[in-house]
Amino acid sequence: MSAPKALSTDRLLLRQFRLEDFEAYAAIMGDEEVSRYLGDGKPRPRGIAWREIATTLGHWELLGFGHYAVERQSDGVLLGKVGFLMPESWPEFELGWVLGRGYWGLGYATEAARACLGVAFDSLQRERVASFIRPDNEPSKRVAARIGETHESAAELLGGPIETWGITRRAWEEQR
Repeated sequence: MSAPKALSTDRLLLRQFRLEDFEAYAAIMGDEEVSRYLGDGKPRPRGIAWREIATTLGHWELLGFGHYAVERQSDGVLLGKVGFLMPESWPEFELGWVLGRGYWGLGYATEAARACLGVAFDSLQRERVASFIRPDNEPSKRVAARIGETHESAAELLGGPIETWGITRRAWEEQR
């Protein structure tokens, strides 16, 4: 089973990353406000941003799913990424989202994450989806709640505290 390589919502195109996405992606990931809830909380240097795109494309090649580049349909602007992560030794199948600061609070993350839940449950036949969110990342917790995820537990991941939010196939089908 694999995820569709592209899908669209009312306002967004979710698609594979392309070389021409690099400059916009590097700017997003180099922003202190964007990166403070990711990994070690530090802005990503350009070389790391490059490797993240390559890793994302490799994830798709090896596993049949990964993060989508999120493009606004009206003007083709890259807003960030949303999609799935399940590298070796990861706690479980994760849905995550990262958008550039200028695109926060406009409903884009919710719209894209909701579309991805459909992919997870319909195309990938997952029984459960989790999102790992830093405890002080209130905006991401609101996105998780809007797509039907609920807070389940607290743990540590990548050297810092996280909250696990999740949704089962059954709960998703009930809310559809």
